[in-house]
Amino acid sequence: MTIRRSMLFIPGNNPGMLQNGGVFGADSVILDLEDAVAPTEKDAARRLVSMALIHADFGKSEKVVRINPLDCNGSVDIAAIVPCRPDAILLPKAQTAAEIRDVAAQIAAAEAEGQEPVKIIALIETPRGLANALEIAEAHPRVVGLALGAEDYTAGLGATRSKEGGEILTARMLLVNAASAAGIDVIDTPFTDAADDEGVAEDSVLARKLGFKGKLAINPRQVDVIHEAFSPSSKEIGWAERVIEALAQAEAQGSGVCSVDGKMVDAPIANRARRTLEVAKILGLKMGDK
Repeated sequence: MTIRRSMLFIPGNNPGMLQNGGVFGADSVILDLEDAVAPTEKDAARRLVSMALIHADFGKSEKVVRINPLDCNGSVDIAAIVPCRPDAILLPKAQTAAEIRDVAAQIAAAEAEGQEPVKIIALIETPRGLANALEIAEAHPRVVGLALGAEDYTAGLGATRSKEGGEILTARMLLVNAASAAGIDVIDTPFTDAADDEGVAEDSVLARKLGFKGKLAINPRQVDVIHEAFSPSSKEIGWAERVIEALAQAEAQGSGVCSVDGKMVDAPIANRARRTLEVAKILGLKMGDK
């Protein structure tokens, strides 16, 4: 299991941040060749990101590169970046399954012999992309996640973006549903006010309740706040342990039925408990209070 609680954007034209990308503690770092880079700096950023992938130490962070759209030199990005062994490509403004298959074919052609397959995370930023979210999620085995880009999406709707986020609730739920149906990760849109720690905390808690597995971040100061929201609490871990213990006791007694805290444990509850304990183990969290 790959944990993607936080996915931190790092501008591809910022040598200092690229060199120190491993110190921010994000589960994933997104080396950005698109929005963070001016058109006149695209070539230089591509070279910087290529060198960073080869020489910089990103620690335990997953290395993701946001390329440009295919109609804006995205193919050039793929050819240059993929041989430098990123873990994944973040495709902006993903709109169709055919586009995903095209990107997958270009990645395969650019990979070096023996290279680990480069994954694809599709960034859904348009009404059309959202309408095709399930097809995009199931377009190719390389697709491991969908992410929401709410700023461009709401602009496409002609809607007004708000801190409360009521205008993107439907989009959030549709994306969570599509990713869940496909069995892949789903990552929430960034909270764009980097100075509002309370705001990003509240938005992250809401996103987790809606079913997101993590959140995009635009500033390193958001990482710890996001991690707190998306990490199992000791109470949640304790509940999961009780569920697994109750299931084991029921099985030992020849019964397939059990309850925890007065509630029947069925397959979805059992799966949720197992995932909670698996995530806690990966993150090295202490066991819960029973």
